[in-house]
Amino acid sequence: MTLHIVLVEPEIPANTGNIARTCAATGVHLHLVRPLGFRTDDATLKRAGLDYWYAVQIEYHDSFAEVEEKYKDSRFFFASTKAEKQYSDFEFKDGDFFVFGKETKGLPMEILDAHPETLIRLPMTDKVRSLNLSNSAAIIVYEALRQLDFPEMQ
Repeated sequence: MTLHIVLVEPEIPANTGNIARTCAATGVHLHLVRPLGFRTDDATLKRAGLDYWYAVQIEYHDSFAEVEEKYKDSRFFFASTKAEKQYSDFEFKDGDFFVFGKETKGLPMEILDAHPETLIRLPMTDKVRSLNLSNSAAIIVYEALRQLDFPEMQ
């Protein structure tokens, strides 16, 4: 069983570190799309991931197009506050990719416009613009794992 989280140009090292820790705990693969808003030896990044980095399957990509090309037979879901459908409206499958944009701007419009049928959102009040990136990734990944009956997890 393999699920994937893709972070397109993440900016905040603590969020990426927290997501890496979620990936280590769940067996989800992590893809980081450059440019990153931090160095990979950043202390905050390392601290947020604790000593679990050895357990993270991580790939670096120079563009999101590179990810799509390498995994062209896969399904991609794009998290956005602009999506109409909630993440819980979809049936997730082994091999799915969950794509998240940078903390300050989200995913670029050209990505969102190219994939309107697989845009997903988390429901929230109108009091905030968005949830924290690492929280959003964890919520969506755990929903996918729940639907798959938590394979290979205890």
